[in-house]
Amino acid sequence: MTKSNKGAVVITGTSTGLGRETALFLDKQGYRVFAGVRTEQDAESLKQAACGNLIPIMMDITKEGQIRSASELVSLAVGDEGLLGLVNNATAIVFGPLECIPIEDIKENFEVGIIGNIAVTQAFLPMLRKAKGRVINISSAGGRITDPYFGLLSAAKFALESFTDSLRMELSSSNIEVISILPGQLKTEVYKKVKTSYERTFANMSSEAKALYDRNCRIFLEETVEGNRNGMLCEKTANIILKSLEDRKPKRQYFVSDSILSMWSTTFLFFLKRLLPHQYFYDIYFNNMRKGMKLD
Repeated sequence: MTKSNKGAVVITGTSTGLGRETALFLDKQGYRVFAGVRTEQDAESLKQAACGNLIPIMMDITKEGQIRSASELVSLAVGDEGLLGLVNNATAIVFGPLECIPIEDIKENFEVGIIGNIAVTQAFLPMLRKAKGRVINISSAGGRITDPYFGLLSAAKFALESFTDSLRMELSSSNIEVISILPGQLKTEVYKKVKTSYERTFANMSSEAKALYDRNCRIFLEETVEGNRNGMLCEKTANIILKSLEDRKPKRQYFVSDSILSMWSTTFLFFLKRLLPHQYFYDIYFNNMRKGMKLD
């Protein structure tokens, strides 16, 4: 394996979407990218699209054995050079009313969304310490503000934000930066995962539950489709990930938005949440959402 000029980076969840875009982008920038995938087909697809420093690694972050094997492979490859960056990108999408989502789906949500991220970080920290590298956690606005029917995604992202803050303090003596990146809505096909998740839940809902929830959930599904259709390109977030790797003094959080107006409106929403009493904020937030979407 040839050494790159810029150092080694591990990225989880690179089969599709932001993870794939980031892996290929950092590869083009001269980084030695170890791209976590779950299938040989995804590994081959990445290799075909890459420039030469990208190495797919089989790593389902819910499987301890695969994490251990991947970390051993990377450790042998980087040696004393260590690891410049770990990008925890993998996430699960579970959508629907909390009353009805199957417990197995809830377990998977947290296995991928937080437990897997912690397990991967533990495994790669010795290599990060050698290079005084950086942990970059891909969060979202959902890690600050919760929407109905996306409660489990938000719960995992809230947990990821807490993990990020705690880890940053714990690793300060090791000179390892811990960074959170919060992108806005991205132009990906994540809506397909959202729809699949809801249809699985819907199939097991009682007729009473369907009458209570289905209309509102379908409205949110349409909003998700629309948001992804008009979302920003993954390339913009990949550029911010690059910036967080290369800034001499990186920010603790990077907010990524498709426009200054969108950035300010999101920042103002975060400010209001801190300023107003908790329940009062959510009363206003949900009432505005209800009117705007014509929810029941």
